[in-house]
This record gives sequence, structure tokens and C-alpha cells, in this order.
Amino acid sequence: MMFTQLFVRGIAVAALVLGPSAAHAQPAAAPRARMLPSERTGAAATAHSIPWSNDQVSDSVYRLARERLNRGQYKQAADLFLSVAQRVGAKPLAGDALYWRAYALYRDGGATSLTSALGSLDRLSRDFPSAASIGDANALRMRVCGELARRGDAQCAEQVAESAAGRAASAASASASSVARARSESRAAARARGQSAQEQGCPQDDDDDERIAALNALLQMDAERALPILERVLVRRDKCSAALRRKAVFLVSQKGDARAADILMGVVRSDPDAEVREQAVFWLGQTRDERAVDMLQEILQKETDSDVLDKAVFALSQHRSERAAAILRDLAQRDVAPLKVREQAIFWLGQQRNSDNAALLKSLYARVKEEALKEKIIFSISQNRAADNARWLLDVAMDGKEPVEMRKKALFWAGQSRGVSMDDLGAMFARLDDRELKEQVIFVYSQRRDPAAIDKLLEIARSDKDAELRKKAIFWLGQSRDPRALKFLEELVGR
Repeated sequence: MMFTQLFVRGIAVAALVLGPSAAHAQPAAAPRARMLPSERTGAAATAHSIPWSNDQVSDSVYRLARERLNRGQYKQAADLFLSVAQRVGAKPLAGDALYWRAYALYRDGGATSLTSALGSLDRLSRDFPSAASIGDANALRMRVCGELARRGDAQCAEQVAESAAGRAASAASASASSVARARSESRAAARARGQSAQEQGCPQDDDDDERIAALNALLQMDAERALPILERVLVRRDKCSAALRRKAVFLVSQKGDARAADILMGVVRSDPDAEVREQAVFWLGQTRDERAVDMLQEILQKETDSDVLDKAVFALSQHRSERAAAILRDLAQRDVAPLKVREQAIFWLGQQRNSDNAALLKSLYARVKEEALKEKIIFSISQNRAADNARWLLDVAMDGKEPVEMRKKALFWAGQSRGVSMDDLGAMFARLDDRELKEQVIFVYSQRRDPAAIDKLLEIARSDKDAELRKKAIFWLGQSRDPRALKFLEELVGR
């Protein structure tokens, strides 16, 4: 008992010392960390040397994985990096592969991917503590945890808060250093892109941006004159004009009429460059032509490339027709559709915020088995602030038949909703038996800007029988700017 009291008092002291900066400061980069690859191109992301192995197969797979990563094929890249790490065992290349696997999973962004990313970073820290990538790994861990915290992960939220508080004193200098690095590496990236183009035999053409600016101005003034010029750009098939064609696709999409739809559909069918075709698919949704819906539906039925499928789903979500909306609803429910496609369809249905979509998603939640789909439905329902949607989230949170992780997600998003009162949330703590769920409720209270939420945290910190739950409440009180929280912590330390 004495040990518990001392430990709780220690938590209170830490909360007073750290203060509320942890709740508001952005975690700065670790002192050793270089800028993360999200701010680099693949060609420029070579700040630490690659520890090549003597295994040509592993080296080849590693190069292929980096290529997939640079193309944005994150799941494929992660799988390839994992195979390298498993193949080379304790060699230095395994540490690098684990880091890049975690980064690829972070960029993929799914809940399962983010959790797996933390697993890779844990193994990197444990098995390769001297790896060249360990500094970047520490910074990446904070980014992954930050994203999980934003989605309601209380454990990661604590880690981010503690990290932010620990680095608050050096944040300004670290920020200035990061800006300088960013500028330097941005210039390096630009040079790398130019070198890459030259290696392919493409001369650097500084006039491209001026041409696009001129075409854009002409499109605004006289579309009838601009479109034929854009068409001439888009019929080119040489590799060196691919970047120019991608920009031309965007300009065509801004016209939005039947002729623009014809041009974009022609690009989708025949352009030899995958990125140009992807851009055309992406912008098809901006046209008002029903034929675009036909093509997007065909792409979703026949295409296998995940990037193209993502863009097709997005394009459908932007097309303002009932038929496009019906296809989205069908995709969300189709068991044979790729999981990622269904996730995207569910997400965009949630963004449309109408009662019919909400009713469909609620019924779908009861039918699907995949937790990734359940999580996406919970999030999508939370985007519609109707009172019945908030009540549905609370019902999921209280349903003992649901997986604990889904109940935690529902709790978090219910807590973010204006349709859920503190009276509703306040009663939940006593009604729940599971400690993990009680911890989530405490976290939800900490995220509410409501004096009643502080009252609940104070009540738990003072009188709950579970010492671990009291410590959680004390920690989050330490992040509050409410004077009542500060007074309580001072009293607790002075006992």
C-alpha cells in the first residue's frame, strides 16, 4: 500500500514537472534523426549508407523494395523489405530493411499497417541498436504513434505526450535545424530528379512549367483554343514528355465537359505511362459526363493495380450522380472486392454525410468480419454528426460481443462527437468492467474540452480503487490547463 502511494505521488510530481506542454507541443525530431523520407524523394533518401550484404538475391530484392516504395506501392514494398530482413538474419542490411518496412507501412496508413510498423521498429531497436537508421527509427516511431493516437490509441497518446514534454526545451532550435535540413535536402532532391531524367536520356527542359502556366491561362480565357494544344501534348508517347502529359491531364480535367471526358478517357486507354493513366483516372470524377462513370466502373471490375483502384474510387466519390453513388454503395458491400477498395468506398460514403449512407454502413457493420472494415465504418459514421449516429457509436462501445479494439475505437470517436454529452460519457466509466476500456474512457475524458470531463478525471484520480486507473487519470490531469487539476496535483504531492 505504501509503495502504491509513493508511486502515485511520483506520477503527480512528473505531471507537475512535465505540465500541459505535452498535450500541445509537436514532437520534435530526435537529435540524431535526419529528415524522414516523407520529405524526400527516393533518390535523395540516402543520408545513411546502405549496408549491402554479400547475398546478391537479397540485395536485388532490397533494390526492388526501394523501387516499389518510391512508386508508392507501400504494401508490396513492406512485404519485400520483410523478406530481406528474414533472409539476411543478423546482417546490417536486416536493420535497414526493418526500418524501411516500418516506413512503408506508415505510408500505407491502415490501422493494421501502423501496428505492424511499430513491431518492425521494436525489432530494429532490440536486434540492431547500432544500425545507421536507428535515429530515423526513433523519429518514425513518434510519427506512427502520433497517427495511432489521433485515431484513439491511448497508449500511443501517452508516449507522444511524454516525448513532446521531454523535448519542449529544445523544440525551437530543433525546428530551425529541421527547416535548414529540409531546404538542403529539397535542393538535393531536385538535383536528383534532374539527374534521373538525364540518365534516361531526357534533356532538362525548364520551359515545361512556363508552357503549362501559359496553357492554363489560355484555358481560362479561351478553352476552345487551349484544348487542341493540350490534346497535341497528350498524343505524344516519348518518355521525356511524361511529366508534361501529367500536368496536361490536370488542365484538361478543369474543363469538365464532354470533350474533356473524351480526352481523359483516351488517356486512360492508351497512354504508355502508368502515372499519366493514373492521373487521368483520378480526374475523371471532375467531369460531368456519365460515360466517365461507365469507364470507372469498368476499371474497378478489371484493374488489379491498387493505386489505380484507389484513384477510381476517389473519382467515383467526386462524380455528382446517383449512379456513381450507387456503385460506391455496391463496392462497400461486395465481399469479392479487394479489401482496400471496400475501405475506400466506405470512407467516401462517410464523407457524403447523408442518412441513407449512414443506415447502409450501420447494417454493413453487423455483417462484415474484417476489423479493417469495421474500423473504417466506425470512423465514417463518426463523420456524420446526427444524434442517432452518436448513439450508435455508444451502443457499439457498450456491446460486449464486439472486439475490444472496435469498442475502443467507437468510444474514441463518440467522445469526439458533439452529439455525445458528458452525461453519457460520465456514466460509461462505472458501467464498464474491462480495465482496457476504462483506460480508454479516461483518455476520452482527457480529450474533451469540458469542465465536467476534468471533474470525472479528478474523481477517478482521488477515489478509484484501481491504482493503475488512478495513475492514468493523474497523467492526463497533468496535461490539462485547468487550475483545478494543478491544485489537485500540488495537494497530492504535498501529502
